[in-house]
Amino acid sequence: MAPEQVTHRGGCHCGRVRFEVEAAARLRVAECNCSICRRSGFLHLLVSRERFRLLGGEGDLTGYRFGTGAANHLFCSACGVKSFYVPRSHPDGYSVNARCLDRETVEAVEVFPFDGANWEANVSALRERTADA
Repeated sequence: MAPEQVTHRGGCHCGRVRFEVEAAARLRVAECNCSICRRSGFLHLLVSRERFRLLGGEGDLTGYRFGTGAANHLFCSACGVKSFYVPRSHPDGYSVNARCLDRETVEAVEVFPFDGANWEANVSALRERTADA
């Protein structure tokens, strides 16, 4: 049985970019060790496109692509925070940075490691652990 979904809200540091996402109150998130996630401390909450809504700040987002160019990393152009992006592993969804969620609706956060430094060899394990995304 899937956990009950709640509406989480969140955004960037300056508040220009705001979003909401439907997910469990008790979150399971991936801590990736790839070059960009390791440097930014991103904790991945992977969700389908239908469970994500951008509430404000679309015009304040700046995109960044590297490597294969498949992932679209989206940063607030004012404060530089990446609160969500379109990941290479789930191109029909979003990866939300659990650290950018407002705390009121988050009951707990379970973090599991993901070896994104060796992405090709490990992406199937990520997809299996986030099958509801």
